[in-house]
Amino acid sequence: MKKVLIVLLMIFVIIQFFPIDKTNPTTNQGMDFLKIKNTPDPIAKIIENSCYDCHSNETKYPFYSNIQPVAWLLKNHIEEGRKGLNFSTFATYEPKRQAHKMEEAAEYVEQSKMPLESYLLGHSNAKLTDRQRKELAQYFRKIQKETETNPL
Repeated sequence: MKKVLIVLLMIFVIIQFFPIDKTNPTTNQGMDFLKIKNTPDPIAKIIENSCYDCHSNETKYPFYSNIQPVAWLLKNHIEEGRKGLNFSTFATYEPKRQAHKMEEAAEYVEQSKMPLESYLLGHSNAKLTDRQRKELAQYFRKIQKETETNPL
């Protein structure tokens, strides 16, 4: 048992020498969802607080992003989040894709699938109230309809 613990400790120490890259991609405010959609400040604050760490190029890495293997899992979540919806590059999406992303975002928020429970463990301030969920889903659906109606 003692040997197993020593080996595990050695592995843990060794993997600390393989940190994640915490460099955020550059941002262009002219492509950012909040700017191009003229998002009202109260809604923008909710989105920034509850969505931007995983769904934008403005991730704020917490202290535990320095500890492997947790950091690897975190980096994977961020990459998957950006792949699914990146608010920082929203203007690059075709109108049909923008509308679809807004429909998905509204559904995920309504069904409490976002923010992820695992994210909320370390970010309790990102937890949405029922009222915030409703407002956010309504806003996303409004943007969806506007994009479908006037795609330019």
